[in-house]
Amino acid sequence: MQQSDQGSDLTDLQTSRPHPARIYDYWLGGKDNFPPDREAAEHAISVSADIPAAARENRAFLRRAVQLVARAGIRQFIDIGAGLPSPGNVHQVAQDVDPLARVVYVDNDPIVLTHGRALLSDNRTTTVLTGDVRDLDELFERPELRELVDLDEPVAVLLLAVLHFVTDEQAHEAVRRIHERVAPGSYLLLSHSTHEGNPERAAEAAKTWDKTASGIRLRTREQVTALFDGWELLEPGVDFVPLWRPEGSTEATTRWMYAGAGRKN
Repeated sequence: MQQSDQGSDLTDLQTSRPHPARIYDYWLGGKDNFPPDREAAEHAISVSADIPAAARENRAFLRRAVQLVARAGIRQFIDIGAGLPSPGNVHQVAQDVDPLARVVYVDNDPIVLTHGRALLSDNRTTTVLTGDVRDLDELFERPELRELVDLDEPVAVLLLAVLHFVTDEQAHEAVRRIHERVAPGSYLLLSHSTHEGNPERAAEAAKTWDKTASGIRLRTREQVTALFDGWELLEPGVDFVPLWRPEGSTEATTRWMYAGAGRKN
């Protein structure tokens, strides 16, 4: 793994309040979480027992989408809001198609950087950076990113379960910045929480995020589709995560998140 974020303060782990990456880790059965994370995660489960399944389905979407673009020839990936390592990480999926595929993980939780460095210590084509979706200009200029990613060549940028933590303006600005900076032939892979599949339970489930730094904003299919302005949406457009190019049965699947993929022409 490339060295990254020298000088980052890894002592401020903010374990006294829940963090989205660690809540998600708990739902996936991980161990890298703390009592405030578990309390928030259990609140969501008490509202709807299928929420951990939605997290697993989002990981399955990651696998399908990364395989799709890797098989289309993409060899560079930037995963923004990557979260803690779990089975089926982007580099594992992409490097199964091409062992030389290059991956940059980005997250604003210092714990992600710590665990990522440990996991990828012997991987020379993958790195982990601390960064924020609200400051992509700074991220794209980082030497650590530019060592692995050539922005003059097509790249896949992942924004999975991250834009619902920022305002409408910040979400659209992030996607615009990505579109401006990446080369033609690049892809945007996106998933986003919604209330439309569970209107009666969504408001209570959203309280899961009340004590995090960001809160959460549940958006409609129309609003998520609008985030792809300027991108060519791949079929089937924006749909519930388990219905986006499914590989098996779609019975008994969740309706907590939308997903889509777009290509820059």
